[in-house]
Amino acid sequence: MGSAQVLLTHADLADRERYLNARSTLLTLLTLKVIPVINENDTVVNEEIKFGDNDTLGALVANLIEADALVILTDQHGLYSEDPRKNPQARLIETARAGDPGLERMAGGAGSSIGRGGMITKILAAKRAASSGASTVIAWGREPNVLLRLCAGEPIGTALLAPTQKMAARKQWMVDHLQLRGAVVIDAGAVQKLREGGKSLLPIGVVEVQGEFHRGDVIAVLDPSGAAVARGLANYASSEARLIAKKPSSEFEKILGFSGEPEMIHRDNMVIF
Repeated sequence: MGSAQVLLTHADLADRERYLNARSTLLTLLTLKVIPVINENDTVVNEEIKFGDNDTLGALVANLIEADALVILTDQHGLYSEDPRKNPQARLIETARAGDPGLERMAGGAGSSIGRGGMITKILAAKRAASSGASTVIAWGREPNVLLRLCAGEPIGTALLAPTQKMAARKQWMVDHLQLRGAVVIDAGAVQKLREGGKSLLPIGVVEVQGEFHRGDVIAVLDPSGAAVARGLANYASSEARLIAKKPSSEFEKILGFSGEPEMIHRDNMVIF
């Protein structure tokens, strides 16, 4: 098991192509059993475009890689009903729903001596992580073996549970996405593989590319009659998709000049109708 430093900026997550590049890098590192150590690239940002705090950065990365959970370690044992340094009778909240407005009111006055932002930023980070279906745990950073024990399922600190499952949240976003940038028409064999086999969409099954779109845009997938089969996030721009349509992945590097993903749309980034 190794580690690698990864420096991100807000622009890396705001631009769809850089977003997908960052996502691909992090997922590749995890596949290779390399732990990414992520921080903000302070050398190239200013106050206007800073993430602001590591809680926000952590939530954005959780969304980026579709993490199951976000763990925030702090100098408190979790979220309390009041600031425990001012009221020793404050109650530890073991479980709550991420995004509950009452939590923000409860945490508004609490501060932390470690890092920036205090407890309120952790509540907001949990709310942000929940938008992609990730739950959050807030726990004491000096708890012995805290990460190993959490991974084993031991309840430690405060668990802020996402109201929507991870895959359901992501696919609902794609279903509700109004600005479809284009479409691909696929052959009958590809339709069958998507609907019955749960497979990814490969360019070899694409017979036509409609509209102009970029990598990372949400596009429609149509059957030969023009009926909607699915929609999802394109791994290739429309100009690239036209070049590799009906082609096997073994020819991509020769055609495009680089070796990209084998899928036009990965099954994890696609919802079937």
